[in-house]
Parts: sequence; structure tokens; C-alpha cells
Amino acid sequence: MLGYLRTFWEGFDWGSLLYALQRLVGVLVCLTVHETCHGLAAYALGDPTAKRMNRLSFNPLHHIDWLGLASMFICGFGWAKPVPVDMRYFKNPKAGMALTALAGPVSNFLLAFLLMFAASVISRFTAGPVVFLMTTAMLSIGLGLFNLVPIPPLDGSKVLFSLLPDRAYYTLMRFERFGMLVLMLIIWLDLGGSYLSDAIRTVYYWMAELFFSFERAG
Repeated sequence: MLGYLRTFWEGFDWGSLLYALQRLVGVLVCLTVHETCHGLAAYALGDPTAKRMNRLSFNPLHHIDWLGLASMFICGFGWAKPVPVDMRYFKNPKAGMALTALAGPVSNFLLAFLLMFAASVISRFTAGPVVFLMTTAMLSIGLGLFNLVPIPPLDGSKVLFSLLPDRAYYTLMRFERFGMLVLMLIIWLDLGGSYLSDAIRTVYYWMAELFFSFERAG
């Protein structure tokens, strides 16, 4: 028994486990920032719903949907608990909803900028946390771009729908929950996945070149 345990211990791929744990933490960071900024945007526009439900928090436990987290970690697609928004509080409901939706992806791009900047600075002194920072930056870019796809219930749909006449807008909003089935089918059939992957890599490499070229120049 001891020999078996020793063999298992020596043969276990600890590097893969560490990478998986880093990826899990990165996913939690990206989802938490995304959802919290939805709530902060809504609160700034006059909607106190998220605040009342303790969703204006950077504590991941307030936002985790465990099934969505597992899906994102394993499949690269997932979700968090949606931040509750009551658009009746907004002076301009359609515009307020669009701005609240847009706050999520924008926060992910800003987070990726900060992470890449931190990686470029830290890399001058040590290589330890750099891989984690850059991996999380790519995850954040992916989450931001994915949510800009204009398919309900993704944030891009709320931005696009805000341009429609009121009657069409509120009709589409009532059927938003069925968009998830369409989205799952698109992902299952891998329609457009290569385009999204290319977009993620393009933004990521642009940020890497931006910050690490600055480091070399310095």
C-alpha cells in the first residue's frame, strides 16, 4: 500500500494541477469583476436592487453559479448568477439597461489591461506570478468578447436591442430566457467559435505587445 501511494505521489502531474487551480482562481476573478460592475453601473444609474441583495461585492461567493463555473472551467463557456436589475428605476430604461450590460464586458477589458500591466512590471523581478496574471488576462478578454455577442441573454443583445423601437424591444426582452437555448445550440455546434478564438488571441497579443514592448523600451 505504501509503495502504491509513493508511486502515485511521484507520478502525479502536479504542474497540471497547479495550472488548473490557477485557471479556477482566474475564472472566479473575471466573473466576480464582471458581475459586480453590472451592479455598480445599475446602482450609479439609480437602481438599488443589486445593493439590497448584497451583489455589490467582490466576494466571489456572492456571484457564483456552481454549474456555470464548472462549465466555464471545463468547457470554456460558463456563467455566474445574473445581477438583478430593475430597469424601472432608470430615467431612460433602454439606455440604462444598455449601459448596465456594457459595464460587464468593459470591466473585463480593463481588468485584462491591469493584469497585463502588472505582469510586465513583475516580470522584471520574478517570473512566478506572471503566468497566472497573463492567463487570467486572456480569460478576462474571452469573457468580455463572448458577452458582446448579440444573442440573449448575453450583454451584447441588451446593447443592440436598445436601438430598437420600444414595442420591439420589450417584446424581445420577454423572450430573452429562450435565447439561452439558442446560445447553447450554437456553442454545441461550434458555430463561430473559431472567430471568437481569433478575436481573443488578437486582443491578447495586442495587449502583450503593448505592455511588454514598453518594458523592453524602458
